[in-house]
Amino acid sequence: MTKIAVLDDWQSVAKSSADWSRLLERAEVVFFEEPFKNADAIAKALAGFEIIIAMRERTRFPKELIERLPKLRMIALTGGRTWTMDFGALNARGIVVSHTGGTHSTAATAELALGLLLSAARHIPRADASMRKGEFQGGVPAGEVLEGKTLGVIGLGKIGLKMARYGQALGMRVLAWSQNMTEEKAASAGAKLADKATLLSGSDAISLHLVLSDRTRGIIGPQDLARMKPGAILVNTSRGPLVDEAALVATLRTGKLIAALDVYAQEPLPADHPLRSLPNTVLTPHLGYCSREVYSQFYGDSVENVLAFLDGKPVRVLKGP
Repeated sequence: MTKIAVLDDWQSVAKSSADWSRLLERAEVVFFEEPFKNADAIAKALAGFEIIIAMRERTRFPKELIERLPKLRMIALTGGRTWTMDFGALNARGIVVSHTGGTHSTAATAELALGLLLSAARHIPRADASMRKGEFQGGVPAGEVLEGKTLGVIGLGKIGLKMARYGQALGMRVLAWSQNMTEEKAASAGAKLADKATLLSGSDAISLHLVLSDRTRGIIGPQDLARMKPGAILVNTSRGPLVDEAALVATLRTGKLIAALDVYAQEPLPADHPLRSLPNTVLTPHLGYCSREVYSQFYGDSVENVLAFLDGKPVRVLKGP
């Protein structure tokens, strides 16, 4: 039978998120619930599989790894795009890549960004920890009211647009910037166009909503962090490499900023990473799209994609990132 690997099911939700029965009649399906330690571990574990169902960008597939998977014929990718696969190597081998829809991904990620903003502004994680230790208000810093403050939104795609509107609902003034932003685009979101430096220096909270690319990698660097207001909150639910992580850690160690992060340069975040021990951080483990509704579509579509491939009629084929 065809061997299928379902990768990076870190929350152990794949089996309950779709009806796998038709696929199990035609293939052996193995669920991997732990992250791989390195490329050698990936190559060893997946060498015998012909089809891989990959969760977004958790496991990377560079050319060197693809060449070590001789039986691989198809990757069923959850989501609509990825920056972690070498499509040149995949296309050269004739390996089919199919993608899925993500109807609820935008709302799920935007809502988490709002949750991180509120959690950072009111120190909710520290308050929760205090309560669970049998304490009360002691040790919990006074929070900040967001109404009347300024929210800077970097990137006004579908998620950034929602975040801008959440800011307005909180009574915040909203500034917007990206490399291709126009006054009309900003105005359509109820925001005011600002240049990057003005947004950084004038915002009480900044939320990143950009696609990771060569142009946006490291778009928030040391000088950008230095421009931010003391006590400002940086929210990142997009991609870790948008921010220079070493510079962010150094800035956080001074106590100048608060970081509310869902994404990191390396995922899973290493257990000894300094971000885990800094008191001025709110951290979630890349949960942006991780909701029941999104998982249901991701895995439901993936089952359809694999069945179509096995029938010789691939659907939702993706040729590049």
